Amino acid sequence: MPEHDSSQTLTPSEKRKLTRLRGALLSWWGEHDEAFPWRRSGASVYERVCVEVLLQRTRRETVSAIYADFFERFPNWHAIASCPETELGQYLQPLGLWRRRAASLGALARYADEHGGAFPRTGKELAKVPAVGQYVGNAILLFQHGEPRPLVDVNMARVIERVLRPRRLADIRHDPWLQSAAAWLVRSSPVETNWAVLDFAAKVCRARNPRCDECQLARQCSFAKALRRGEQAS
Repeated sequence: MPEHDSSQTLTPSEKRKLTRLRGALLSWWGEHDEAFPWRRSGASVYERVCVEVLLQRTRRETVSAIYADFFERFPNWHAIASCPETELGQYLQPLGLWRRRAASLGALARYADEHGGAFPRTGKELAKVPAVGQYVGNAILLFQHGEPRPLVDVNMARVIERVLRPRRLADIRHDPWLQSAAAWLVRSSPVETNWAVLDFAAKVCRARNPRCDECQLARQCSFAKALRRGEQAS
């Protein structure tokens, strides 16, 4: 039996920091939230799950630009499932990788159409659904079943790691510490917290040229502290 690696377990201190991070993010987001169409109160579960498929490896602004036309042509899973892949691809061309997206979205839509739009409630069963990986599976559990699941991408990973510490594994999907940290972060107000992290990462905690001087978390952030030490040393 392998020895337990304590470095992959959240410490009480890290949990407290993540709880404070959630509060700070939600407070910030209350004034700086992005009004994307899938965030409106009337957006359906279908739209929100579908958008998470479209958002992979694509800027949110790009998806927002095609949103109205796409969902006018495809108002439900059946519309996508019954559409020839080449036609579906035409609507997805602005997003890039459109052939791959059309194949994935078509497979997901056919499953949804055959099951009345209902997806399984467990990660184990979701893993059997075509085109559903960890990210889309969490989106389904979050938006359709109301479970507090994190939408872990490079942006969420960056915010968590900068405030706490770097993960150990290269693949964010398989680093247990990062996954635990993300789950703890969104355990309360999960939808809003997921969106808040994305907006904060885009506007403040950017990959390049982060705006640490505008960040209310700078005093608690390991990344910001390291930057300050570097400036003082120079």
